[in-house]
Amino acid sequence: MSDDDLTPEELAELDESVDEPAATPVKRRRTLWWPAALAATVALCLGVPALVASGSSASGTVAAAPATDSPEAGFARDMATHHQQAIDLSFIVRDRTGNDEVRNFAFDIINTQANQRGMMMGWLDQWGLTQNSAAQPMAWMKMPMSYQAHDGSLMPGMATNAQMDQLRSLSGKDAEVLFLQLMIQHHRGGVEMAQGYVDVAQNAAEKRLAQSMVTAQSSEIQLMTDMLAERGAKPLPDSTNM
Repeated sequence: MSDDDLTPEELAELDESVDEPAATPVKRRRTLWWPAALAATVALCLGVPALVASGSSASGTVAAAPATDSPEAGFARDMATHHQQAIDLSFIVRDRTGNDEVRNFAFDIINTQANQRGMMMGWLDQWGLTQNSAAQPMAWMKMPMSYQAHDGSLMPGMATNAQMDQLRSLSGKDAEVLFLQLMIQHHRGGVEMAQGYVDVAQNAAEKRLAQSMVTAQSSEIQLMTDMLAERGAKPLPDSTNM
């Protein structure tokens, strides 16, 4: 059904249901929209066959699905958890500020990371593996990190429950600054994890996704650093939650 087929009342209801704010200046939006587009492109490039098995041999025979303790399964589980908190943080700030630039950036994170999270959960399902494991987070890495989980921060870069509550208590510029600071740390941890998987990857499709995370989130760290500077603030020290 096209817009021409809708009644005036239905069109008004549709307009009211759209939560995304008005577009920001063109120059900044060109920087902000591309991670979501990249995720969509990655999804198209990987295709359905990538979900079915871990790859194919030179003879064309489909290889066995990854084991539950493999880097492939571990990365999918851990990054899905990491992504979920980024989505949660973005939803919080979206409701705590009226700034179009920050709200649009938060929307891009929600869109991109929900897309990627769905892909990783889909892989686990197709491999016949559980979405959770008793293994310690990041135990699959070539050089496992000795990170001590605390107050809801399960992996490097993840915010604590106290920081999440603090963000919920703020509004306006204060919320924007804390969100950007927490998300910079979150991206730093995510980049480190994604690069850790790229270094040991046996699944070509999953490796491509991880590499796309390294590239996109590294760029977004610089973008968020610039956004903080515009607000007279700086990133938190590297040692915080890392």
